[in-house]
Parts: sequence; structure tokens; C-alpha cells
Amino acid sequence: MGNPYDPYGQQQPGYGQQPPQQPGYGQQPGYGQQPPQQPGYGQQPPPPGYGQQPPPQPGYGQPPAPQPGYGQPPAQPGYGQEVHHHHYGSTGQLAEWGSRVGATLIDGLIIGAPVAIVYFIGSLLAASGSGAAGALGALIILIALAGYAAGMIWMIYQEGTTGQTIGKRQMGIRVVSAQTGQVLGFGGAFVRRLAHVADGFACYIGFLWPLWDDRKQTFADKICNTLVVRA
Repeated sequence: MGNPYDPYGQQQPGYGQQPPQQPGYGQQPGYGQQPPQQPGYGQQPPPPGYGQQPPPQPGYGQPPAPQPGYGQPPAQPGYGQEVHHHHYGSTGQLAEWGSRVGATLIDGLIIGAPVAIVYFIGSLLAASGSGAAGALGALIILIALAGYAAGMIWMIYQEGTTGQTIGKRQMGIRVVSAQTGQVLGFGGAFVRRLAHVADGFACYIGFLWPLWDDRKQTFADKICNTLVVRA
């Protein structure tokens, strides 16, 4: 007999009885059964089950992030970023010709100017003609020459051990090996100093060669395989 309180005449499950099963996928609910409720407007759908991840949704109007393809070249520097040129491995940036000239002038003034003054005094005394003055003048000339030699050896030692003379240190440049990027040592710096003789051939064109050379080398640099770089 139907329940008078049930408007559809269906029997309600008694105590201990299982409720009627819900229709499966694609099945229509029976007469008097309510379909499963859909979330209303503005309501959030039920969360996914345990261990399930919701599928990622792309933002409105946003394209998917591009992935770098195999074999693509690295990104190029943007506008305004500094790009260094004339680098050779670990040696650094090549020094400009003007810096090298400035360093040579400074070294020449430090060593050459005092020696030239002493030598000039000795020459005046030697030219006086008297025996004592002439002997003193000759001695002064020898002292000047010895001082110049000592100054050059000291410069070569500084250049070989640190890559810099006083002039190069003031101009912010140094001499290094083109192969290793390290200093030359005393022997290498001495040989390079002797090789400057080749720069004086043909109207000293070797000293001007760095103006158009790709590696900014003089003839002595090419002979000794050296570079002058920014310190």
C-alpha cells in the first residue's frame, strides 16, 4: 500500500533497507526521482577527488609559454646592453694604440729625462778640454749610461713579472702572452724589448701597425706572440 505522504506513490525504504540506486551514466532517472543537481550560477564545482589534479586552464588571452626547441641559439643581448669586442680568450680586451703611446711617453720621461740631463752635463765637462774636467765629464757620461741600462732592466723586470711598467700602469694596460693570457717573465719581456728593433724598420712602421691590425700588434708582438690588453 502506498504511503499517503508520498505524492508519487513510491515506497520509502524501511529501517535497514538500502536506498534505491541512482541511474548510471546515460540512464534516465525513474519517474519521481530527482536528477542530480547542477551547480548554480556563481557556485564553485565540487573539488576533484583525492590525488586528482584539476586540468590547468590558460588565462584569458594569454598564449602558452614558448619552449626552447632543440638546437636553437641562445638569446641575443637586448638593446642597451653592453657588448664587448676584441676579446681573445682569457687575455681580455685589447688596448688602444693611444694608450700604448701614452705609456711609452711616460716611461721615456721617467728614465730618459734624468739620464739625458746627466749625460748633457758630462758632455759639457768632457768638451772643456782640461784634463780634470774632461775626466770628470767622461765619468758622468758613464754614470748616465749605467743609469739608463739599470732603468731599462728594472722596466723589463716589472713588465715581465707584472705585465706593466710605470707608464702602462698609469694608462691601465699590460702585456700578456697571446696563448696563455699570463705575464711573460723576465726572459720573455727581455726578448720582446729586443724585438722592438724590428718595429723601427721602414720608418718605424711597426709601431704604427696596431692602428689597422686586427689584434693591435706591433711587429715585436707578432714575433713574441704577445698582446697588450686593458688591465
